[in-house]
Amino acid sequence: MRVSNVTVRKRLALVLFFGFLIFAVIDVRLGFVQFVLGEKLTSLAKDSWSRNIPFEPERGEILDRNGVKLATNKSAPSVLVVPRQVEDPAGTAEQLAAALNMSKEKAYQFVTKKASIVRVNPEGRKISHEKAKEIRSLGLKGIYIAEDSIRHYPFGNYLSHVLGFAGIDNQGLLGLEAYYDEQLKGKKGYVKFYSDAKGKRMPDEADDYTAPIDGASLKLTVDSKVQTIIERELDLAEATYNPDGMIAIAMNPNNGEIIGMSSRPGFDPANYKNTDPIVYNRNLPVWSNYEPGSTFKIITLAAALEEKKVNLEKEHFYDGGSVEVGGARLRCWKRGGHGSQSFLEVVQNSCNPGFVELGQRLGKKTLFQYISNFGFGKKTGIDLQGEGTGILFRLDRVGPVEQATTAFGQGVSVTPIQQVTAVSAAVNGGILYTPYIAKEWLDPITGEVLNRHTPNAKRRVISEDTSKQIRYALESVVAQGTGGKAFVDGYRVGGKTGTAQKVKDGKYLKNNHIVSFIGFAPADDPQLVVYVAVDNPKGTIQFGGTVAAPIVGNIIGDSLRELGVKPRKNQIEKEYKWLDTKLVAVPNLLGLTKGEVQEQLINMKLDVSGEGGVVVQQSPSAGAKMKEGGTIRLYLGDQKAPPDKEEES
Repeated sequence: MRVSNVTVRKRLALVLFFGFLIFAVIDVRLGFVQFVLGEKLTSLAKDSWSRNIPFEPERGEILDRNGVKLATNKSAPSVLVVPRQVEDPAGTAEQLAAALNMSKEKAYQFVTKKASIVRVNPEGRKISHEKAKEIRSLGLKGIYIAEDSIRHYPFGNYLSHVLGFAGIDNQGLLGLEAYYDEQLKGKKGYVKFYSDAKGKRMPDEADDYTAPIDGASLKLTVDSKVQTIIERELDLAEATYNPDGMIAIAMNPNNGEIIGMSSRPGFDPANYKNTDPIVYNRNLPVWSNYEPGSTFKIITLAAALEEKKVNLEKEHFYDGGSVEVGGARLRCWKRGGHGSQSFLEVVQNSCNPGFVELGQRLGKKTLFQYISNFGFGKKTGIDLQGEGTGILFRLDRVGPVEQATTAFGQGVSVTPIQQVTAVSAAVNGGILYTPYIAKEWLDPITGEVLNRHTPNAKRRVISEDTSKQIRYALESVVAQGTGGKAFVDGYRVGGKTGTAQKVKDGKYLKNNHIVSFIGFAPADDPQLVVYVAVDNPKGTIQFGGTVAAPIVGNIIGDSLRELGVKPRKNQIEKEYKWLDTKLVAVPNLLGLTKGEVQEQLINMKLDVSGEGGVVVQQSPSAGAKMKEGGTIRLYLGDQKAPPDKEEES
């Protein structure tokens, strides 16, 4: 059958159309792949060829409020293996084993492992720069040195429970290191190189480098000058009393900033693996729960004053040595009692029956409401791990005895940080603050402030007038009562002693107490609250006024001087007990001969240097107060002061 020309032309046109259509689709697809997907496909191909050598970021440093580095980093390289690039596995394993002090068999497993990149762990982790240089010099194919770092704590066990520590991978494991790990850890970087299917490096492809992002630096509220004083005093007390444990907290009562914190036993964060986990897992100032003893009386006093249930100076109370409540006899620490006394003297003498009376005047509902308002029975919210809540009686289970014992700090359980926070509110004018220790976050490169913590005032718990009365009463405790050993000449110190029996299996232990003292200064404008508790001190009378009060006095006196707080002259005159060593004013000895000096200083020791005939320098200076029997240092010259070091040089 003959096909017409028209039909042929139609068929050719149809074939030509479909041909053009197919080619157009192919061209569009090729164009789409080339121009739209090209970069993505190239990237995917490169990824299949690429190998990453990680670069760890610098973990954020932890600084004190003045910029002193408390936790920082040291460079510590690590060894990586790309097994497919190892040309001589046996020889490489032998040299690597010798350099890293490991067995040849173990090294051979690393260099022949079926993986793209292998870490030589643990022998090749965090090695010294000398060792890294030695391995580089071997020129082993497939062996790489990656930049890495290790956490460094320059002051050892200083502030250890607060700082915590970081692990081998620079992950925070405890303390602030764990609490703020996300902000501190930063983001990894890497060097990316390219290899073929056999693992050989592709020489025509340049390496890609992505820089790590360092973690932010954390500036604390802690002042290292105050912290050093705290650590010193706890070390001295540990050597003197061999206690089962100790804690110390220093806080700014006006905003909740923690100025210092420490506990014993301590540990070195860099060697935490060699420490019993019980030691480092318990940050005692925020974790431990125990009966507070007489330091808790401050809360009862605050409630009674606020509710106008007592006039400290006009009302009197007779203490016969004990009081009977609900069939139980509650005794005063002083056998025979204190007799007739004003309620101010009740506070000064830490008289248990007197505080039982105040608790009864308040009633259990009001007393426990104030205890709750001051923050007891719940966490303070401090930014540290492991905070305890303490234990209080349920109100429906509080009888006359429980109400009475709670009023003087027995039968309840609190944490040290709760006590410091509550007493700070009692003396700062009546405002309860959330304690905190993280002050600012800083950019690790520029040092600019990224974020700043602001004080959190929770609520008013008492009035300014009540707070003023409490400050006066507690200052009198130090000047004229049981807290005399915390007295600091020139600084108005207030405070309260505490002595609490320890409980085991529901029974009070004999001759085993937690003795404590909480103090603040200056009493007319508190800048610092310091709490110290010593667990079972040995070889001494276990009273807070005997053991803990002088420790707090030393911390407060030295800390205020370091913080630039000027002494006050309007102190309450100290009332000396018969065992107290009196403070005497140092006379002006300048211009006197050695013989004339010896005639004046009957109760002082002399440390004399110099060759001249008269005193040209003395320390302490005239007018300063020091304990009787102390040493005055004198320099003798010929009417001219000796040159200082700058003049000598």
